[in-house]
Amino acid sequence: MSEVTDLTVIEIKPEQAPVLYAPNGLDAFLEQIKQEVNEVPDLSTAKGRARVASLAAQVSRSKTAIEKPGREYLKRLKEAVKPAEAEIKRFVDACDELRDLTRRPLTEWEAEQERIKQEEEAKRQAENYRKQFEADHEIALLLNDKFDRDAAEKAAESERQRIAHEEELKRQAAEQAKREAAEAAQREIDAAAARERDALLAKERTEREAKDAADLAERNRIAAEQQAEADKKAAAEKAERDKQEAIAEEKRKAQAEADRIKREADEKERIRLAEEKRIDDEAAARAADIEHRRTINRQSVAELVAAGLPADCAQKCVEAIAKGAVAAIRITY
Repeated sequence: MSEVTDLTVIEIKPEQAPVLYAPNGLDAFLEQIKQEVNEVPDLSTAKGRARVASLAAQVSRSKTAIEKPGREYLKRLKEAVKPAEAEIKRFVDACDELRDLTRRPLTEWEAEQERIKQEEEAKRQAENYRKQFEADHEIALLLNDKFDRDAAEKAAESERQRIAHEEELKRQAAEQAKREAAEAAQREIDAAAARERDALLAKERTEREAKDAADLAERNRIAAEQQAEADKKAAAEKAERDKQEAIAEEKRKAQAEADRIKREADEKERIRLAEEKRIDDEAAARAADIEHRRTINRQSVAELVAAGLPADCAQKCVEAIAKGAVAAIRITY
């Protein structure tokens, strides 16, 4: 016996689209699908669970059978309105251009009036600036005359003060010269004594500085040797630390890469096993569904034969009902 399906194959022709793809136009198909999956399979059995999965998959196929021509119909509608959109845009652009061309004389007149207005405003401001400049110039001339008189009086007073100051400087210079001569003599006496003291102190300071320099040089030499040894040791320790850190870093990177590769391999293996299980489960579900249908169909044929129909007639009746050729009768699987 050939394999049968539950849901009627749905086919929508292009000429049906305007009626079907309208408000509530698909209600009949939706109700048909609801009625054809109105079952309560036994989920405690593998066949029952396979039946649920099969019904859900058939609903998805029916959905696609209705949605796909609907999308094509919608695409044709969008293509149909494009010429109208293009014509409207052409008309609007032409009207905008005609509007601008019609208004151009007024626009040019308004621009000319604005230019004339700006020129008159510029002339007015220039005249105001000229008048203000002439007034400021007259005031400046009056102020210059007063400034010249004040400057002459100040110059005469400055000259009198300069002469008096020079006389006072000459008197102070004579007294200063006397004082400086006496002070110079005393300074020479003091300087001779100071030079003798400085010579003695310089000798003592030189001897002391020479000894201090020798002691400092020895201390510096010892400190330099100690520092060089410490630097050498620190450099060796740092080199060893850097080496160990580099080795540890390389090990960490290698381990991280190995872990990443292992994770990717594990993930690929998990996906592969899951895909294999999915394929096996689907194949088992299809085989179980086919076998279930065949069992029900054979049982139906047997019951019709038991009711008195010939075997070949009973088989043809079951096949016709399973294919949906008998509108008022259906087989519940």
